[in-house]
Amino acid sequence: MLKFSANLTLMFTETDFLNRFECAAAAGFEGVEFMFPYEFEKEMIAEKLDKYNLEVVLYNVPSGKWASGERGIACLPGREEEFQLGIGNAIEYAKTLKCPRLNCLAGLTPKGIPTQKVRQTLVNNLRFAANAMQKEGIHLLLEPLNDIVDMPGFYLNHTQQAIEIMLETNHPNIFLQYDIYHMQIMEGNLTRTIQNNIAKIGHMQLADNPGRHEPGTGEINFANLFRAIDEVGYAGWIGCEYKPLTTTKEGLSWIRPYMKKGDK
Repeated sequence: MLKFSANLTLMFTETDFLNRFECAAAAGFEGVEFMFPYEFEKEMIAEKLDKYNLEVVLYNVPSGKWASGERGIACLPGREEEFQLGIGNAIEYAKTLKCPRLNCLAGLTPKGIPTQKVRQTLVNNLRFAANAMQKEGIHLLLEPLNDIVDMPGFYLNHTQQAIEIMLETNHPNIFLQYDIYHMQIMEGNLTRTIQNNIAKIGHMQLADNPGRHEPGTGEINFANLFRAIDEVGYAGWIGCEYKPLTTTKEGLSWIRPYMKKGDK
């Protein structure tokens, strides 16, 4: 049985962030995820999780000056100390929130720096993060994103590219975050890619394409894809990282067959 987590950065935005936990639980979700928790006290988030019996399944490690356009710093030479401090902060939040996995965004490709130096910086930073997280029982994830619609200039864009970086990092505690929406844009062939790499996938996310809305609004055959994911034995979470076409609640009809509780 597939299990889906609500991404509270994009879903239930009709209300403030800390109120979205209640909304997710009322809709039947048992897991939640979000981009970043760091502007809120971790104890405040933990209180919401406990109150509504929710599990945090994922969030990103600190990723630079997001409001200024940065999209991660892991591949940026000269930012290693900042990256390492961010990993420490992410781990401290994860210990309080009991979050078992953290995602690392590679960042935008820096200009004027040799390609090999950028790659080696990413590999070194990933190795540091994987080791630090392993000591706390937390999995490190690495996510390729599309550079056509959402992330122009992003360093990591394809599944195979991410796999090669993971192999070069050569650490047992690094896994692939496979985003269905991003990879549909970049490479398609979703079912076969998932089947071929299932052992390396630590988390999945979804949105339909085009538009990045809920399943059923675009071109992806989610009924077939979900069947294939279930058949291959994937036991992890699938994050609903989409922008609702109207309101979140109105767009949840697609998920009802997979929910155990809530507003069915």
